[in-house]
Amino acid sequence: MRRTFDEKLKDLNQSLIEMGALLENAITLTGKALVSQSVSMAEDAIRCDKEIDDMEKEIERMCLQLLLQQQPVARDLRMISAALKMITDMERIGDQCSDIAEITMVLADQPYINNLEHFPQMAKATTKMVTDSIDAFIKKDLELTHAVMEYDDVVDQLFFTIKKELTEAVHQDIENIGQAIDLLMAAKYFERIGDHAENIAEWVEFSITGRNKRNERMFNR
Repeated sequence: MRRTFDEKLKDLNQSLIEMGALLENAITLTGKALVSQSVSMAEDAIRCDKEIDDMEKEIERMCLQLLLQQQPVARDLRMISAALKMITDMERIGDQCSDIAEITMVLADQPYINNLEHFPQMAKATTKMVTDSIDAFIKKDLELTHAVMEYDDVVDQLFFTIKKELTEAVHQDIENIGQAIDLLMAAKYFERIGDHAENIAEWVEFSITGRNKRNERMFNR
């Protein structure tokens, strides 16, 4: 019985790795599409979001089967519960990639008001956070989860830099305001991806230690 359960846990881990790879591809496509104004890449990112939605449903089914058909001990129960929480944040990351892709399609025919040099950095930073948080779950690496949480500061700083640059562009020419708002929204979506990756890391921490910082903060207010 335990051997069967362990095999199913391995299948769950593999599915999370595959979902993480889809997210990595979606974020990378989204960043490249925005900078290059590629409609085809944006459409690919939107298709990735649909695949991510399907994987969320499949992993949810796997988790529920493990809970209903087996009798997991406390450690296994934490792992399965964390996986259920993680895929919610992962699905939302896919949604935000799709949102950025839609902004890209709106702006595809407009000359950009600046060179968007910090957007690829945001895409790379958020991809790293997502990949590392899932690696931490698979490897049960508490140190890596903490590194992911701290790295969110990098994403936040990039967002503030982009916000400052767009504000300056509007001050130089008020006609830039429409595009500036769209680009600021795209940056905000990348920042939210970082927040969701941090959430994933917090649930990984819970799966390892049984503690969740977010819940502790809520109850200590």
